[in-house]
Amino acid sequence: MPTVVLMDVSLSMTRPVAQDGSEEFQRKNLAVHGLNMLFEHMASNYRMEFTTLMAFSSLWELLVPFTRDYNALQEALSNLEDYDKTCVESALQGVSNVVQQEWGSACPCQMVMVTDGSLGIGKGSLRHSLQTLKQRGDDKKFPLPFPFPTKLFIMCVANAEELQMTDAMDNLEELLRLSGGDGQIFTMEGALCMKSVQAMFGRLIDHAYSPFHAVLHCGNLSSDVQVFPRPEPVVMDEEVEPMPRAVSTDLEIVGFIEIGDISSPPVISRHLVLPIAVNKEVDEVGAGATDELEEEPSASQMAGKSPNFCVLLHGSLKVEGMVALVQLGPEWYGMLYSQADSKKKSNLMMSLFDPGPEPLPWLGKISHLGPISEAAENPYGEDDSKSPFPVQPSVKRSYAQNVTVWIKASGLQTDVQKILRNARKLPDKTQTFYKELNRLRKAALAFGFWELLKGVADLLERECTLLPDSAHPDAAFQLSHAAQQLKLASTATSEICNNRLKYRSPSLCGPRWRTVCADCCF
Repeated sequence: MPTVVLMDVSLSMTRPVAQDGSEEFQRKNLAVHGLNMLFEHMASNYRMEFTTLMAFSSLWELLVPFTRDYNALQEALSNLEDYDKTCVESALQGVSNVVQQEWGSACPCQMVMVTDGSLGIGKGSLRHSLQTLKQRGDDKKFPLPFPFPTKLFIMCVANAEELQMTDAMDNLEELLRLSGGDGQIFTMEGALCMKSVQAMFGRLIDHAYSPFHAVLHCGNLSSDVQVFPRPEPVVMDEEVEPMPRAVSTDLEIVGFIEIGDISSPPVISRHLVLPIAVNKEVDEVGAGATDELEEEPSASQMAGKSPNFCVLLHGSLKVEGMVALVQLGPEWYGMLYSQADSKKKSNLMMSLFDPGPEPLPWLGKISHLGPISEAAENPYGEDDSKSPFPVQPSVKRSYAQNVTVWIKASGLQTDVQKILRNARKLPDKTQTFYKELNRLRKAALAFGFWELLKGVADLLERECTLLPDSAHPDAAFQLSHAAQQLKLASTATSEICNNRLKYRSPSLCGPRWRTVCADCCF
């Protein structure tokens, strides 16, 4: 999950801090020291994290775009300049623009805002922004909540007593609430010094940036792994008393299954699984062996040559085209699989299913799956020509019927085009025309999609005017009749809203109604 670091460079950050020593520090120096500590931790434990650095005062500036080069981030910190007053609202708008431009609105993001707790003065201050929230138009909305999922961490280079002397703490808590409440405000404890700021950023690291280490087991084989990004606790809404469920540090592989059988299942999140090299202590070397020690391979090279179960598993899944089902906790499962970034590079990934004994209905209960060797006969057949999945339910549900669903605009467009194609071939395609028209009309009435009925009616009227002179007279008659009935249904004043749309046939004795067939109507 990418991280945005928002650094306050207003004049209030240049206030001096009383120190016992002779050297004088500013609050900005303490903030830079804490961020350097964070970047060093991420460089060693969160190497895959994308991080950007932004500075703000009355305006905002993108100092370093999203990168994994933490040396560039630390270099930019050492070259910070001082500017004018604080304006948090413009900085938040800048964060929204930068994140959406790089990641869109679906990627969750973590934001670390480093400030001294000063709200600014006058128009543009945080106090003024929060007081005028309900007096804004749609074109001047407050940036929070962001259009993407966010965790906001506010790092205050001030202690809680200083913030509570004014309304700064109340305004920062309101800012955190507007962001969604999924974050925390950190303050310094005790005097403002290097030790206090290290402790404050240490609490942030423990809370949000501690690596998730686990042990991956498969029978007698095991491997130490790091799961990145860190899996978040999951709360199931349907439980009577919802309790957060966390992924266990012992991941147990319970079996393997073909990729085609598991298909593309719904998952909560996806994570990289990285092997952890176990560094063994080097034997003691005498004082005269310095030159020989320099020629020895490094620890990372030695780790790359040592056997690792995680590497074996990744290669096996990639070659065999299978996935491994892994147990994350009591009645909670996921899957391990190989995902290719390019033709030459692939990674071992882990996806988390929804908690429960039956996360994928077509597989049945995971605990009921077993090895093929225990089956009376091979469920895949002798030549792998069949599959035991999907598992058929024991009771057929009464609502298991074919229904019309439009997930994308292309699906709706296809249904409308099918009706128009049949309309141009009337009266030969009368039966198919009314069948497709009734199917679309039924779905539109069920969804309350009145505009669709009116739109299709206009299209049918247009097709009626475009009929060539050689067209059958019944074609224009049927198109006019269908368009008229659709318009009545769209205004909800027709008596046929609960009846079938029927084929009308002219005769010498006057109009008569009849149903084409049972499949054409509903």
